[in-house]
Formats: sequence, structure tokens, C-alpha cells
Amino acid sequence: MNELQLAMPALMAGFWVTLKVLVLAIIGGLAIGTVLALMRLSGKKWLSVPAALYVNYFRSVPLLLVLLWFYFAVPMMYNWITGKFFTLDTAFTSCVVAFMVFEAAYFSEIVRAGIQSIGRGQVSAAYALGMTYKQTMQLIILPQAFRKMLPLVLQQCIILFQDTTLVFAIGLVDFFRASYVRGDLMGYLTPYILGAGAVYFVISLTASTGVNMLKKRLRF
Repeated sequence: MNELQLAMPALMAGFWVTLKVLVLAIIGGLAIGTVLALMRLSGKKWLSVPAALYVNYFRSVPLLLVLLWFYFAVPMMYNWITGKFFTLDTAFTSCVVAFMVFEAAYFSEIVRAGIQSIGRGQVSAAYALGMTYKQTMQLIILPQAFRKMLPLVLQQCIILFQDTTLVFAIGLVDFFRASYVRGDLMGYLTPYILGAGAVYFVISLTASTGVNMLKKRLRF
């Protein structure tokens, strides 16, 4: 028990890193995914084709590969664009960018399905009232679409939370790596790994239960 109390600051620091990666990846992934979904639904090939290629590509490659690629590419791209050396936390920045880019492909499909679930009649009615495409999307379509797809978005966020353990591969000290390092140093690796697994299990199960309750409340 005393050992766990001593380890708690390091574990909480790791958990804080996990939360930061998760929240930033969700915000960035949703923003990019929404733009990609609108591009795919635009009806203009010069927009829909690149968006489709993007989505299909990132849905066809392993997340770990994307993570490693950005870990090596981000500093190089930064130096190429600015002419300066990368001074930020390379591992953290690379993880956030990789998760944003990768998850955007999945969020894009969710948003696209949400938009397509809204009846075409509402679009026609909005145009009949004199609304522009931008106003129709912002005021009529997207609010309804996001409400409908909220459970799917939250489910994807739970998967993303579990996937954050992959940052172990590039040395970012998230909750899982903090548990591993602490356990290894103290000679209690197995209990620490099992404990970390239990924490991920409880959080994911609780979140999944909440999503299922939300589905029933929204009558999906």
C-alpha cells in the first residue's frame, strides 16, 4: 500500500498525459472529420475524391504505423517549413497529430452517416426559405446530425481511449507506460500491469454503459 501511495503522483501524471492526448485527438479528429464528411457529400469530384482517398487510406493502415510515421516526420516537416529545429515535446506532439489525423477518417464516416440520415426535405425547405448552403448546414442539418450520431461518436472515443496505450511505442509516458516503468523499477511489473488493465477496463466499461443508457434515452 505504501508503495502504491509513493507511485501515485507518477501514475496520475501519466493519466493526465493520457487525458490530454485523448481530448485533443477528439477535438481535432472531429473537426477534420466533419470537413472531410462535407467534402465527400459536396457532389464536386475535386472535393469528394481527395476526401474519399484520405478516409480509405487511413482506414487501411495500422494506427501504430501512423504513430511511428508522425513521430519521425513531424520534426522533419517542422524544420522543412520553418527552418528551425523542433523544440516542443516530440513524442507528445507527434501522438496528438497522429491520433487527430487517424481518427478523423473514422469520425468522418460517422458524421457522413449522420448527415445522410437527415431527410432531404429539410434541405429543400431551408433553401426555399432563402438559406445558403452554409446556413443550412450550420443551423439545420449539423445540429440534428450530431445529436443522432452522438452515441457513435462517444463509442469511437472509448476506442480511442484504449488506443492511447500505443503511445508506449514511442516513449510517451502516459498512464500505461507510467505503470509499466514504476512496476519494473520496483520489481512488481505484473501487479502494476494488471492494475493498469483494471483501470482501463473499469473506465471503458463505465463509459460504454453510459453510452448504452444515452442510446436508450435518445431512442436509437
